[in-house]
Formats: sequence, C-alpha cells, structure tokens
Amino acid sequence: MGIIIALISGLLMSVQGVFNTGVTKTTGMWVCNCFVQFTALLAGMVMWYVTDRQSFSKLTEVTPKYMLLGGIIGTAITYTVIKSMDILGPARAVMIIVVSQVFVAYVIELFGMFGVEKVEFEFRKLLGMLLSIGGIVLFKYKK
Repeated sequence: MGIIIALISGLLMSVQGVFNTGVTKTTGMWVCNCFVQFTALLAGMVMWYVTDRQSFSKLTEVTPKYMLLGGIIGTAITYTVIKSMDILGPARAVMIIVVSQVFVAYVIELFGMFGVEKVEFEFRKLLGMLLSIGGIVLFKYKK
C-alpha cells in the first residue's frame, strides 16, 4: 500500500508542478504560490472537518518546534519546483528533484537527523544513487 501511495504522490507532484508553472506564467510567482498555499489550507481544513477534528491546540505540544516549519518549506518547494520546471522542463526537473530527495533522505537516515532512526551505510544504496545520476545525464544527453 505504501508503494501505491508513493506512486500517487509522485504523479500528483509532477502534475501540480506543471499546473503551477502554467498559472505562474499568467499571474506571477508569488500570486501563484499564495493561491497554491491558500487552496491547500482550504482543502486541509475540509479534510480536518470531515475526518478527525482534533484540536489545533495540539500544535503547541509539538517538539522540537522547528518541526512546525513545514508550511514555510512548502512555500520554498512550490517556488523551486515552478522555477526548475520552467527552466528545465517537467521531465528533467522532476528527475533531478527526485534524486535530490533520495540523496537528502538517505543522508538524514545515515546521520539520524531530525529524530529519524539512524541506519548503517550501504554501498548498494550509494551505487543506486550514482546510477540515478547517470540516468539523468543519459536523459539530458543530446546527440
């Protein structure tokens, strides 16, 4: 089930990036970014109302407090996805974004950062990363 959800996430992220890039061409970067974050807020509020309705006061209990920076990071993600897709095109941008995500996620696991369980280094994972980078180079190669 986790694989299916991850595949759907990748699909949605790619489509959202293309849509946001299109909206930015008409409205501008920050109008688009505000609209994306505002509609995400509305959708999140609807889902909260329909599902669990836990108290927002629980946010005061989150520790460490830097974990609450997700929205700010989300704004930066929206900006960087739009700009990279505009400059590189959707396929190349997404390939580089995904490899970057995998690399950073692996570093977070290796060092046990942000409360994530620490894992041991595995050469095969490094090899997989290098193969992914090779794939980007091959994909970008023009004859």
